[in-house]
Amino acid sequence: MLDIPELADSLDAWMQAIGLESAVLIGNSMGCQVIAHLAVRHPERVERAVLQGLTMDPQGRTVLRQLGRFLTNSTRESLSMAPIMMLDYLAAGFGRAWRTFRYALRDHIEDNLPHLGVPTLVVRGSRDPIVPKRWAKEASRLLPHGRLVDVPDAAHTANFDAPLEFVRVIRAFLNERQPRENEHGP
Repeated sequence: MLDIPELADSLDAWMQAIGLESAVLIGNSMGCQVIAHLAVRHPERVERAVLQGLTMDPQGRTVLRQLGRFLTNSTRESLSMAPIMMLDYLAAGFGRAWRTFRYALRDHIEDNLPHLGVPTLVVRGSRDPIVPKRWAKEASRLLPHGRLVDVPDAAHTANFDAPLEFVRVIRAFLNERQPRENEHGP
Protein backbone atom coordinates (compact mmCIF):
# COMPACT_ATOMS: atom_id res chain seq x y z
CA MET A 1 0.00 0.00 0.00
CA LEU A 2 1.60 3.24 -1.17
CA ASP A 3 1.27 6.59 0.56
CA ILE A 4 1.08 9.87 -1.37
CA PRO A 5 4.85 10.47 -1.79
CA GLU A 6 5.30 6.84 -2.84
CA LEU A 7 2.53 7.23 -5.42
CA ALA A 8 4.42 10.27 -6.78
CA ASP A 9 7.62 8.23 -6.97
CA SER A 10 5.70 5.46 -8.76
CA LEU A 11 4.42 7.99 -11.29
CA ASP A 12 8.01 9.15 -11.80
CA ALA A 13 9.15 5.54 -12.31
CA TRP A 14 6.34 4.93 -14.81
CA MET A 15 7.27 8.09 -16.74
CA GLN A 16 10.90 6.90 -16.83
CA ALA A 17 9.87 3.41 -17.94
CA ILE A 18 7.91 4.68 -20.94
CA GLY A 19 10.49 7.32 -21.84
CA LEU A 20 8.32 10.32 -20.96
CA GLU A 21 10.73 12.99 -19.80
CA SER A 22 8.09 15.53 -18.82
CA ALA A 23 4.42 16.27 -19.30
CA VAL A 24 1.51 18.49 -18.43
CA LEU A 25 -0.18 16.64 -15.59
CA ILE A 26 -3.86 16.84 -14.72
CA GLY A 27 -4.97 15.52 -11.35
CA ASN A 28 -8.40 15.05 -9.83
CA SER A 29 -9.00 15.06 -6.08
CA MET A 30 -6.26 13.06 -4.34
CA GLY A 31 -4.42 12.95 -7.67
CA CYS A 32 -3.65 16.63 -7.05
CA GLN A 33 -1.70 15.62 -3.97
CA VAL A 34 0.27 13.08 -6.00
CA ILE A 35 1.10 15.68 -8.67
CA ALA A 36 2.17 18.22 -6.03
CA HIS A 37 4.60 15.68 -4.56
CA LEU A 38 5.88 14.74 -8.00
CA ALA A 39 6.47 18.40 -8.88
CA VAL A 40 8.47 18.89 -5.67
CA ARG A 41 10.34 15.55 -5.65
CA HIS A 42 10.94 15.33 -9.42
CA PRO A 43 10.40 18.85 -10.81
CA GLU A 44 11.88 17.99 -14.20
CA ARG A 45 8.86 15.75 -14.87
CA VAL A 46 6.18 18.46 -14.68
CA GLU A 47 5.83 21.11 -17.40
CA ARG A 48 2.53 22.49 -16.09
CA ALA A 49 -0.04 21.20 -13.64
CA VAL A 50 -3.82 21.24 -13.47
CA LEU A 51 -5.17 20.53 -9.99
CA GLN A 52 -8.91 19.81 -10.25
CA GLY A 53 -10.90 19.23 -7.08
CA LEU A 54 -7.87 20.00 -4.90
CA THR A 55 -7.80 18.04 -1.63
CA MET A 56 -7.26 18.19 1.43
CA ASP A 57 -8.59 21.44 2.80
CA PRO A 58 -6.57 22.16 5.97
CA GLN A 59 -9.75 23.34 7.72
CA GLY A 60 -11.56 20.12 6.84
CA ARG A 61 -8.85 17.56 7.46
CA THR A 62 -10.85 15.19 9.66
CA VAL A 63 -12.66 11.97 8.85
CA LEU A 64 -16.02 13.41 9.93
CA ARG A 65 -15.69 16.65 7.94
CA GLN A 66 -14.56 14.83 4.83
CA LEU A 67 -17.30 12.24 5.17
CA GLY A 68 -19.90 15.00 5.52
CA ARG A 69 -18.51 16.83 2.50
CA PHE A 70 -18.41 13.59 0.49
CA LEU A 71 -22.05 12.83 1.33
CA THR A 72 -23.11 16.37 0.42
CA ASN A 73 -21.16 16.13 -2.83
CA SER A 74 -22.83 12.81 -3.65
CA THR A 75 -26.16 14.63 -3.87
CA ARG A 76 -24.67 17.14 -6.31
CA GLU A 77 -22.88 14.79 -8.70
CA SER A 78 -24.45 13.41 -11.84
CA LEU A 79 -26.33 10.16 -11.18
CA SER A 80 -24.15 8.44 -13.77
CA MET A 81 -21.11 9.07 -11.53
CA ALA A 82 -22.41 6.76 -8.75
CA PRO A 83 -21.84 3.42 -10.51
CA ILE A 84 -18.39 4.51 -11.65
CA MET A 85 -17.39 5.37 -8.08
CA MET A 86 -18.91 2.19 -6.66
CA LEU A 87 -17.04 0.01 -9.17
CA ASP A 88 -13.78 1.82 -8.37
CA TYR A 89 -14.26 1.31 -4.61
CA LEU A 90 -15.21 -2.35 -5.10
CA ALA A 91 -12.20 -2.97 -7.34
CA ALA A 92 -9.83 -1.36 -4.83
CA GLY A 93 -11.46 -2.99 -1.82
CA PHE A 94 -12.68 -1.23 1.29
CA GLY A 95 -9.41 -1.69 3.20
CA ARG A 96 -7.27 -0.17 0.48
CA ALA A 97 -9.73 2.69 -0.12
CA TRP A 98 -9.80 3.46 3.61
CA ARG A 99 -5.99 3.41 3.97
CA THR A 100 -5.56 5.60 0.90
CA PHE A 101 -8.10 8.07 2.31
CA ARG A 102 -6.16 8.12 5.61
CA TYR A 103 -2.91 8.80 3.74
CA ALA A 104 -4.59 11.67 1.91
CA LEU A 105 -5.84 13.13 5.21
CA ARG A 106 -2.31 13.10 6.66
CA ASP A 107 -0.76 14.66 3.57
CA HIS A 108 -0.43 18.46 3.81
CA ILE A 109 -0.54 19.60 0.21
CA GLU A 110 -0.34 23.22 1.36
CA ASP A 111 3.30 22.56 2.34
CA ASN A 112 4.14 21.53 -1.24
CA LEU A 113 2.22 24.18 -3.19
CA PRO A 114 4.71 27.05 -2.60
CA HIS A 115 7.43 24.85 -4.13
CA LEU A 116 5.71 24.12 -7.44
CA GLY A 117 7.80 26.11 -9.88
CA VAL A 118 5.57 25.48 -12.87
CA PRO A 119 2.43 27.25 -14.07
CA THR A 120 -0.43 25.63 -12.17
CA LEU A 121 -4.15 25.91 -12.73
CA VAL A 122 -6.48 25.16 -9.83
CA VAL A 123 -9.90 24.11 -11.14
CA ARG A 124 -12.91 23.92 -8.85
CA GLY A 125 -16.51 23.03 -9.55
CA SER A 126 -18.67 25.92 -8.31
CA ARG A 127 -20.88 23.42 -6.42
CA ASP A 128 -18.00 21.44 -4.87
CA PRO A 129 -18.45 21.08 -1.08
CA ILE A 130 -15.23 19.06 -0.74
CA VAL A 131 -13.19 22.02 -2.00
CA PRO A 132 -14.64 25.19 -0.50
CA LYS A 133 -14.02 28.36 -2.52
CA ARG A 134 -11.97 29.73 0.39
CA TRP A 135 -9.57 26.75 0.20
CA ALA A 136 -9.28 26.91 -3.60
CA LYS A 137 -8.37 30.62 -3.39
CA GLU A 138 -5.87 29.97 -0.61
CA ALA A 139 -4.25 27.12 -2.54
CA SER A 140 -3.92 29.18 -5.73
CA ARG A 141 -2.28 31.98 -3.73
CA LEU A 142 0.26 29.56 -2.29
CA LEU A 143 1.39 28.62 -5.80
CA PRO A 144 4.17 30.80 -7.27
CA HIS A 145 2.46 30.65 -10.70
CA GLY A 146 -1.05 29.74 -9.68
CA ARG A 147 -4.44 30.65 -11.00
CA LEU A 148 -7.95 29.59 -10.01
CA VAL A 149 -10.86 28.90 -12.32
CA ASP A 150 -14.35 27.86 -11.22
CA VAL A 151 -16.35 25.60 -13.52
CA PRO A 152 -20.00 26.72 -13.23
CA ASP A 153 -22.60 24.24 -11.98
CA ALA A 154 -20.07 21.41 -11.44
CA ALA A 155 -19.51 19.44 -8.26
CA HIS A 156 -16.24 17.76 -7.16
CA THR A 157 -15.71 15.91 -10.40
CA ALA A 158 -15.91 18.89 -12.75
CA ASN A 159 -14.00 16.82 -15.29
CA PHE A 160 -17.00 14.45 -15.37
CA ASP A 161 -19.82 16.95 -14.70
CA ALA A 162 -18.74 19.55 -17.24
CA PRO A 163 -16.16 17.97 -19.54
CA LEU A 164 -16.45 20.52 -22.35
CA GLU A 165 -15.97 23.46 -19.98
CA PHE A 166 -13.16 21.59 -18.23
CA VAL A 167 -11.36 21.07 -21.54
CA ARG A 168 -11.98 24.71 -22.52
CA VAL A 169 -10.30 26.09 -19.38
CA ILE A 170 -7.40 23.67 -19.71
CA ARG A 171 -6.93 24.49 -23.39
CA ALA A 172 -6.83 28.21 -22.58
CA PHE A 173 -4.30 27.54 -19.82
CA LEU A 174 -2.10 25.45 -22.10
CA ASN A 175 -2.23 28.03 -24.89
CA GLU A 176 -0.84 30.78 -22.65
CA ARG A 177 2.72 31.58 -23.61
CA GLN A 178 3.87 33.06 -20.32
CA PRO A 179 2.64 32.00 -16.90
CA ARG A 180 0.47 34.56 -15.16
CA GLU A 181 1.93 34.77 -11.69
CA ASN A 182 -0.57 34.53 -8.88
CA GLU A 183 -3.66 35.37 -10.88
CA HIS A 184 -6.38 34.03 -8.63
CA GLY A 185 -9.59 34.65 -10.56
CA PRO A 186 -13.02 34.99 -8.95
